[in-house]
Amino acid sequence: MAGGCFGLCRLLRRNRKNRRGPGAGPAQEAEEEVQHFQPLQQDPGRDRPEEQDRARGRLRRAVQRLLKFMGLRRRTATTAPPELPAQPDTSAAELEVEPDVSTAPSDCAATCDMAPMDGTATCDTALADTTTSSDTAPTDVGAKADATTESIADTDCLPMDSVTDAPSLDILEQKTVSNVNEVPAIVRSIHQWLTCQESPEVRPPIAIRRLAHAHPGHVVMTLLHCAPACDRAAAILWRTIASSATTAHKVLPTLLSVMEDWPLHSVSTSDGDHVDVFTLAATLALWLMVQEPQCQDALFVYAPRLLLALLCQVSMSTGQMPQEVSTFWRGCQELHGLPTHPNSFVVQTIRALLCRLQWDQELVSVERKRGWDALLSADTHHYAVGLLAREMRHVLVPSYGPLARHLLGLLSREGPRWELPALTFLVEVLDCLDVSAGDDSVLQILARHLQSQCPERRRLALRGLLVLSVDPSMVKSICSLSEHLLELLRDGDGELVAMTLSLFLNVLQDGDNTDGFSSTAPRLAEALRPVFDHDNSHVQLLSIRLFREVMEVLAEEGTEPWEMQVRQSLVPLFFRWHDENQRVAEAAREALLWAASFLKRKDLEQLLKTEQPFRFCDCLMEKDLSQRGEHLQQALPYLQSPQEPLREAAVRFMGLAGWHMREWQQDLWPILKGLTAMSEDDCPSVSNIRTTLMDTYSRARRRPMSLQQPHRSPGTTSQRGCTCS
Repeated sequence: MAGGCFGLCRLLRRNRKNRRGPGAGPAQEAEEEVQHFQPLQQDPGRDRPEEQDRARGRLRRAVQRLLKFMGLRRRTATTAPPELPAQPDTSAAELEVEPDVSTAPSDCAATCDMAPMDGTATCDTALADTTTSSDTAPTDVGAKADATTESIADTDCLPMDSVTDAPSLDILEQKTVSNVNEVPAIVRSIHQWLTCQESPEVRPPIAIRRLAHAHPGHVVMTLLHCAPACDRAAAILWRTIASSATTAHKVLPTLLSVMEDWPLHSVSTSDGDHVDVFTLAATLALWLMVQEPQCQDALFVYAPRLLLALLCQVSMSTGQMPQEVSTFWRGCQELHGLPTHPNSFVVQTIRALLCRLQWDQELVSVERKRGWDALLSADTHHYAVGLLAREMRHVLVPSYGPLARHLLGLLSREGPRWELPALTFLVEVLDCLDVSAGDDSVLQILARHLQSQCPERRRLALRGLLVLSVDPSMVKSICSLSEHLLELLRDGDGELVAMTLSLFLNVLQDGDNTDGFSSTAPRLAEALRPVFDHDNSHVQLLSIRLFREVMEVLAEEGTEPWEMQVRQSLVPLFFRWHDENQRVAEAAREALLWAASFLKRKDLEQLLKTEQPFRFCDCLMEKDLSQRGEHLQQALPYLQSPQEPLREAAVRFMGLAGWHMREWQQDLWPILKGLTAMSEDDCPSVSNIRTTLMDTYSRARRRPMSLQQPHRSPGTTSQRGCTCS
């Protein structure tokens, strides 16, 4: 191998002499003689035979001396500054050559050609193609190495300005940055130097930590731009940065700013470049940093925002992604062996973050509730975000107040693309937000989403208002949203209606702040009557309770204007008194007691107290002569109720109504039509009562009449009454 080194030196001299031409004299050749080898130094870091170690050591030192000699020769031949004394050889894995932009192509080629022959030798020069920007990051390390090898093979054909020298690592580590504009160039030089190192045991460059600590924003953006796919060299740099807790604390805010700007983050670097950085590139860098235990404290400080940014990324990457993002991710996936879809990788990063923070209990809890799988589905993503926020609550409570403020800032932007996950997280931490300062931004955000066409956003907005409604200072502001809340009572979603009713109840419980509610109360009372018959028993219970609360508020202004509202509620409440749900039945009886007291009907009140429902019905139809027709129309739909007790009560009500209305035959037609529609009812008690009533009404008629609709003269029962069933 030593003989091969001398052959290399002779080949280099021959090439240089050929380029100088035939006129070169012997004096020039003498100047280019290679100095003698130093005595052999053992490399204790390698486990190899003694003879092989000795040969490799001689070869390495020969190349070092050759490069030093050539650098010295160039400085004496030009008007460069005075040469510096040579530094001692401190590591067998480093070459100490000072940068010189005039290095000949063949010299640089020889250096890079010799480096792979020894696993520990370093390459102090980098090839740069004039048609390719030095900021462009290789997405495949193998491809980069192949391209470099090809360039080295054709060194003699390259022009002088196509090859640049990368400063040695020692010089970069000792360099003092006097101008921030120099930072991107230094970071790129370190990255290029690492790219040339093919040895897996290359020493991490400590200079990157010093730079990142002093200029975190410039270092982060330069790395994300020049190596977005995090090739091997960039991965070493990110882990080196993360190995210092203070440096990691410095760079995480910049990473967060990129992660929160999907799918691209635009920025201007300190050297004047305007670049777009992929959000997923920052997530990939975070994933590499999380693997270093030294950054645990820094991660804990930014854990809430990191978690939120990652959850928003899962949401955005679950849907349709831009083509450029898909192309970028394919390169990352091939380079690192990552999941095929980026949302799975982001979930993997969240789990790695929780593991690094030692939140194993929360991690297992989310797994047990299948939260990780739910995160990957667009239909259940918001549920999983809420689940994760609740599970993290007891470990992140001190940070939830500032996080809520941060979320308000995000949701206040013009049409943010991550509104749904951010709104979900906000609702879970809203009780940690101090709203006593009078900041109405949270109410404006919730009001906007209350009018959204998206059911999930409306539901989340209602949940947020429910949280705020327990604060007396927010009641007046919530009353201003009454018009929008009334519209939600007609929604088909039972959960949405239940939350709206609960919100009204919370507002009415604070009697001192309900002044703005008076104008809405009459319309609310009218809107509540149809809700009594909702198919959700919880909605029924809430609507009955709310109706009573609203009427009590109205009664304070006087009873006469609201008597009709109360009378129209008697029949629906009577049937709910027969509900199978005992809580609903009891709430209906209490509401009827209040209504009887409001109407000053002592007779009805006494029957309710003694629980005589059909005596109550008989008394109601006997004395409310003007309301008999309306009471009958209200009772007819209950003949088709899915609950047997309600159908039976409805048939009995028809019998009592028919008895009191028997003198007007025309008024019996709706009853007969409703009873006929029940012919297929298989309940024995209902069927027996129905048959008896049908026979009774048929015999009581003045003339024979089939169950066909009779001719009606003006002034008789309206057409609406005949078709209501």
